[in-house]
Amino acid sequence: MKKWSVLVLALLLSACGYNSIQTMDESAAAAKQQIEVQLQRRADLIPNLVETVKGYAAQETAIFTAVAEARAGLAGAVKGGDVAQMADANAAMTGALGRLLAISENYPQLKSDQNFLRLQDELAGTENRIAVARTDYNNAVKDYNAYIRRFPAVLTAKVTGAKARAYFEVTNPASREAPAVKF
Repeated sequence: MKKWSVLVLALLLSACGYNSIQTMDESAAAAKQQIEVQLQRRADLIPNLVETVKGYAAQETAIFTAVAEARAGLAGAVKGGDVAQMADANAAMTGALGRLLAISENYPQLKSDQNFLRLQDELAGTENRIAVARTDYNNAVKDYNAYIRRFPAVLTAKVTGAKARAYFEVTNPASREAPAVKF
């Protein structure tokens, strides 16, 4: 009888899901860190892009100010680590960058400048990395949130205080629309 009790106890403990909860939580945390890394990379590229554009379009100070403010907001959000703040700051930066890149249409010399083209390519690559990191994070959060809501892991989650994680969501409705490109 004692063997059965030990076997049942071992089975219950192995099915509680504690280790799985911890593993999935760490996966979500690592994916969130990748978003932060890519957003920081983006924020680091912006000053170089702004300086390149400034050389050609010195009178566009309002746009430069908006980009600088959006960059500062993004850097602050990344340091804060709150997913919702990062999403908001990312949307603000996307809007400011869109306006910055739009002025390149008024300056044909700028569009052919090698520094500008290289920075634009770097920025496009970073945008893709952000999208991948955001998708990876949201998938890790989906797996984690679903797991802690299933039985028997829900019991372990309640005991250990495991809470659902927030998704990295688009907060600006305008960023859901494709930008209009005019030649």
